[in-house]
Amino acid sequence: MNYNHILIRYAELALKGKNRKEFEKKLQDNLKRALKKFPETKVIRSFGRMFIELNGADEEAVSSRLKDIFGIHSFSPALKLELDQERIDEGALWAIKDALPEERGTFKVSVKRANKTFPKRSQELNYHIGSHILRNTKELTVDVHNPDVEVKVEIRDEACYIMCKTRKGAGGLPVGTAGKVMLMLSGGIDSPVAGYLALKRGVELEAIHFHSPPFTNERARQKVEDLARVLTRFGGRIKLHIVPFTAAQQEIHKKVPDNYEMTIMRRFMLRIAEAAAEKNGALALVNGESLGQVASQTLHSMHTINEVTNLPILRPLVTMDKLEVIEIARNIGTYELSILPYEDCCTIFLPPQTKTRPSIRKAAAYEQAIDVDKYVSKAVEGIETVIIKHDTNIEKEFEDLF
Repeated sequence: MNYNHILIRYAELALKGKNRKEFEKKLQDNLKRALKKFPETKVIRSFGRMFIELNGADEEAVSSRLKDIFGIHSFSPALKLELDQERIDEGALWAIKDALPEERGTFKVSVKRANKTFPKRSQELNYHIGSHILRNTKELTVDVHNPDVEVKVEIRDEACYIMCKTRKGAGGLPVGTAGKVMLMLSGGIDSPVAGYLALKRGVELEAIHFHSPPFTNERARQKVEDLARVLTRFGGRIKLHIVPFTAAQQEIHKKVPDNYEMTIMRRFMLRIAEAAAEKNGALALVNGESLGQVASQTLHSMHTINEVTNLPILRPLVTMDKLEVIEIARNIGTYELSILPYEDCCTIFLPPQTKTRPSIRKAAAYEQAIDVDKYVSKAVEGIETVIIKHDTNIEKEFEDLF
């Protein structure tokens, strides 16, 4: 006997009203894409539940993919059996032995009898199945308050489902239910975590990265591509837009006072990101800023930098401290990549002191010394788009955005 199904329990989408079916359908589509390596599996929606038919696929391998899919609260490997008391007894005994192979510990049986035509009631089934387990195991005992294992038995119209294990899901909303955003992806610790948290809220994600060769090398670019690939575990393929930023950055360095250089550079980045977002149908920008973490992330700086764009800017990390961000980065697998010592464009030409309270008036005045439209247009026209796919080689596509 082996598990032949996995039961999916919903996260927040269970609270949705009339549009709940749309969220369920998107989760079903995301599961199908995530399980392409398991063509024998089948994803089925049924009466407010979702099941994966394994059809011989390895349950552990399939479960390892499910833990990264947003929209799932928890999931359990399940035995689907015919509505026969003897088969149900055998299945419950097999499941408890699988969960507690040494046959030591405590358990309880919890029956849900949705099929009211089944001859035994829920309480009778709890007693009957529990007695069968006790008679056929060595040192198991019943604890109805705090058991080591809960044997869950669902008697439904079409079959019986038996589960003993519950695995935690990623939570959140299914990716693709909240519109598209453009992530400003650097090579640091923060922005990949911001991308992960944005995906958890159901967005479709594209990313934009500012590359300044020869000051930033190909290893720095590869690092960003690798970070984007990690994020594909959670949201499927990602379009990564590589912006040639050298000319604009050199002009800013030449024409702008040191203490305003970071402010003007960030304003240029937002203008370019906004153009790329509008071309690709993104409704907002996402970045890894955390309030007060560095000089360019004070409220005064954010106010002055934001002035150049009308797009909403989402900051998932805005209230987090660095240790909280690092913990998430470690958990999702981006931290070790992020600390590789390859500089991005934000660290080159870094002035000794950055203005913490820059004004819009002064920023606009300094920009008058630069042909802003020329450098923004040149950067946008030179964007190279890379398609990042999960567990595959990078497929490069050059797209003329304008």
